[in-house]
Amino acid sequence: MQNPDERQPLISIRNLCVDFATELGTVRAVDDVSFDIYPGEMLGIVGESGCGKTVTALSLLGLVPAPPGRISSGQILFQGQDLVNLPEAHMRKLRGSQISMIFQEPMTALNPVFTIGNQMIEVLRQHHGLSAAAARQRAIEMLDKVGIPLPARRIGQY
Repeated sequence: MQNPDERQPLISIRNLCVDFATELGTVRAVDDVSFDIYPGEMLGIVGESGCGKTVTALSLLGLVPAPPGRISSGQILFQGQDLVNLPEAHMRKLRGSQISMIFQEPMTALNPVFTIGNQMIEVLRQHHGLSAAAARQRAIEMLDKVGIPLPARRIGQY
């Protein structure tokens, strides 16, 4: 059995700085943030509006809009792999299958132009290689698991 002191963090962020270019100059949205998350742990990031919580999470997922944003320094390790300079194709493989984010604004979580099922099925097919039928069934199971009433009906709704 592994000594608890020898456990490796699942995620390790070291000295993360994220800057945004504006008309008035560069704004530092995240300034020297460091933390570790170990397997089985959860981390809540709390702070005032505009303090950099979302930008920190977007950095971890490689979703900082560039331009105007950029990770100006620091390291983001996921299972020992540095994500800061990882090619987008590799990040796409990680996003949704190994790393995910639940966005804070529920009204923008799903695109109202597409059905709930369409959006869930796309993710399941992309990241898990499921057939359309298997992905649909899995999406229904997931909706049921979180207590959505009539999941087979809801999957066809917007």
